[in-house]
Amino acid sequence: MRTITIIEDEKLLGSELKRRFEREGWSVTLSPTLADARRLMLELDFSPSVVLSDMNLPDGNGLDFLEEVRAHGGRSEWIFLSGYGSRQDIARAAKLGALDFLAKPLDYHKLDLTIATATRGARARQRMTDTARSGAQKYSPDSFIGQSPAATQVRTMLGQLATVPVTSILLGGETGTGKGLVAKILHYSGQRAEGPFVDLNCAAIPRDMLESELFGHEPGAFTGAKGRHRGLMEQADGGTLFLDEIGEMDIGLQSKLLKAIEEQSFRRVGGEETISVDIQLIAASNRDLRAASDQGDFRRDLYHRISVFELRLPSLRERTGDIAAIVTTLFGEFNARSGKQVSILPPAILETLQSYSWPGNVRELRNVIERSVMLATGPKLPREWLGITPDNVATSPSTPAPQHQQSNAAPPQAMPNDPAGLTLPLDGSMTLDDMEECIIRTVLERHDFNVMAAVRALGTTRETLRYRIRKYGLEALVNA
Repeated sequence: MRTITIIEDEKLLGSELKRRFEREGWSVTLSPTLADARRLMLELDFSPSVVLSDMNLPDGNGLDFLEEVRAHGGRSEWIFLSGYGSRQDIARAAKLGALDFLAKPLDYHKLDLTIATATRGARARQRMTDTARSGAQKYSPDSFIGQSPAATQVRTMLGQLATVPVTSILLGGETGTGKGLVAKILHYSGQRAEGPFVDLNCAAIPRDMLESELFGHEPGAFTGAKGRHRGLMEQADGGTLFLDEIGEMDIGLQSKLLKAIEEQSFRRVGGEETISVDIQLIAASNRDLRAASDQGDFRRDLYHRISVFELRLPSLRERTGDIAAIVTTLFGEFNARSGKQVSILPPAILETLQSYSWPGNVRELRNVIERSVMLATGPKLPREWLGITPDNVATSPSTPAPQHQQSNAAPPQAMPNDPAGLTLPLDGSMTLDDMEECIIRTVLERHDFNVMAAVRALGTTRETLRYRIRKYGLEALVNA
């Protein structure tokens, strides 16, 4: 139920407002003094959706009380009522997060509009709080699974970073090592958990659109900019902005990003207003940004700014002893999704998994387990759908996997009654890798080898598709 606290010493106005909101289905508390409101909201820790407060009360000032409530952690939407108010009072109210300042005598139409806005704000705040609670349960340092020394070291560092007010963190490591997961752990277990988590893959956005996506734009800023767009940096205010593959950002845009990070402010593209934000920045790259900065491919000053704390994530080859625990966790996730009951990881299959080089790391392992669980017919993880054969199992954990070898199976055919369809044999004549290569090759052909169009059609990321293009030796087709 919607809850509102009215702090008003005028008995007639207070009673009228109380009856009005109760008729509309609100749960209303009326406090004629600040002492009564203080007991309710501070001592009893009551946090209504909306507070409608007179500013000048017999026992104090409403602005002072709002400051007390904010210091106590109260997040209610706050609307002030007053027969008069100075410019300084209005500025202070805005600084403390008050929604509006309504003059007496009340314009009830304006009051209704302001209450509607406050209600939407309260609902959005509640959704954010619920998301933070759900995220805190799902993304804790323990979510980085494994008992190997490498995994334990990462968890220890995540626990330490969660307790300090970090402004910039750089995550390094090979593709697929879990940088996105770690970014969410840092956000939801840290001090900004109730703020938004906004992520952007810098490699997935065309360079000429990345600036607008990051900083926003004003109407008419460029061809097609018909309205105002709030950029992701603005949307992340109060929370975390995660920039994945930051090493792919154009070096000219890096300069604007550096200035925005240092000043915690920026201007939208085509705009004159300076937008102030308070964000935690987490950046990630599978490139060595220190080396890239030495070579002039990445701004050295930006590298030093984003690497206040730098955390390198280990490859799966460095922690093969964690594979059993990771697979067991994935069983639970994919069983719930598919209705299967796979729970047994045969020792021979575990040995195969631990012997493979995993160029795609945990992401590749996740894909393999998902497919195998979906196609399993019993409680054991089936070998036939792993797509890991002696041809691509490394001779040692550090040896790269050899290039994929073409199967002798007959190529699959398009379905005659569905030009967009593709039929693949499930009789074991094609390996999983053969199927995947065929799908990728077909989608690329149907989109004139446009990688971004193929990314959208497959519902994947450019990074993942590029990896598979290299895996199956399709670079010549894409670059032709």
